[in-house]
Amino acid sequence: MDAAEVAVRSATGTETATPAGRAIPRSPRAPSEPPAQHTDASGAPVANLHRAMSRALDRADWRLVLWDGRAVGSASPQFTITMRSPAALDRLLGGVPEKAFGRAYVEGLINVDPLEPLLEPLAVAPVRQLFLAWPAIVAALVALGGRPRSAPVLAAEARLRGVRHSRRRDAEAIRHHYDLPPEFYGLILDSQLTYSCAYFETPADDLDRAQASKLELICRKLRLQAGESLLDIGCGWGSLVIHAAEHHGVRAVGITLSPAQVKEGRRRVRERGLEDRVEIRLADYRDDVGVYDAVASIGMVEHVGRAKLGVYSDAVYRSVRPGGRALIHGITQRPTRVWNRASFNDAFVFPDGELEDIGLMVRAYERAGFEVRDVESLRDHYEMTLRRWAQRLQTNWDEAVRIGGEQRALVWRLYLAGAAVSFRVGTLAIHQTLAVRPDEQGRVDIPLTRRDWYS
Repeated sequence: MDAAEVAVRSATGTETATPAGRAIPRSPRAPSEPPAQHTDASGAPVANLHRAMSRALDRADWRLVLWDGRAVGSASPQFTITMRSPAALDRLLGGVPEKAFGRAYVEGLINVDPLEPLLEPLAVAPVRQLFLAWPAIVAALVALGGRPRSAPVLAAEARLRGVRHSRRRDAEAIRHHYDLPPEFYGLILDSQLTYSCAYFETPADDLDRAQASKLELICRKLRLQAGESLLDIGCGWGSLVIHAAEHHGVRAVGITLSPAQVKEGRRRVRERGLEDRVEIRLADYRDDVGVYDAVASIGMVEHVGRAKLGVYSDAVYRSVRPGGRALIHGITQRPTRVWNRASFNDAFVFPDGELEDIGLMVRAYERAGFEVRDVESLRDHYEMTLRRWAQRLQTNWDEAVRIGGEQRALVWRLYLAGAAVSFRVGTLAIHQTLAVRPDEQGRVDIPLTRRDWYS
């Protein structure tokens, strides 16, 4: 088949004539799209790869460009995939598809511009659709000269040892993600290095305002009072414990497994003169760190794993006094989805991270003894947060590469784009769960309504 005979799919289900004069059926499912244009001088291989990948994506309105200038695809592409080296073919054949693509992207062998139009169909595609398309993709890669070879472990890739979710391995996983210089995170996050999703009272809020609103909302949901004690499990760089001490008069302890976060958090505490009210410790959630009036855990439960979710819930429960409150804020996924241990995120971003559905998490908290009083989804807020992080990364790209290295910067570019897509289409969400620990008489120290949260 001549390279001009590239299959172009449209929503009409009709046929289109190719320059060679033969009619090619259009898929009834793909979007309407102008005829593909090509510069493939070698015949079918590039066109075959474009066609096979289009079937996986269920869209053909994109362009494929090879290292030697051969190209095929849309004249007005929604995105362009550029393979910069023949080694890109080997990488794609050398591992599980998602991780193999991520490795090739981080290594600079593949570029996608822009990313989101590629990632969105992958986020919603049925597994069966991807599975059925893969043999044709493999055949096309081999026809272009690709060979399945072992890929190198990249500098930005996690190298964890030991038993999954053991104390030692959990510490390694946390350090992989969080022990970058705080200056790197400062290029992406808000001025207080507040992690996880912000809370936007209006779409026009900037990142600093929205993160301050998130911290305040957490404190209000916990009904913090002056003189009370607060524990933050997975405290990051200390933004919540600092905010709670400054604005609500509490005594706060934050714990994290990241030495870099402890160092920067303590510096920020000293800078604000809060050493007598705020302490940041290097500790595991399973450690005995005392009993508090209130406990928060923001963006931490994702690191726990299903096998340890009961242990985590018990640890939070033990840390709250009878009558006290706990707020757990974490990413969730649909109950029909299975967490992929061979994913790009597991290899490069959050090693050993696991997401669960909110129903399973609520049951775990209640089995520990909590009474769940409120569950709120902030999915829209996280998409907005991720877009602001991605904008800041792009604005500060050269500095991010200088501080973190090009591989790590590319990891973050791909991660932020993929996460924003997942929250937009609803395959991921994020929930704040407020729970209380009743005392022996079943009493809890909370008002009858939520009115004070928003007054």
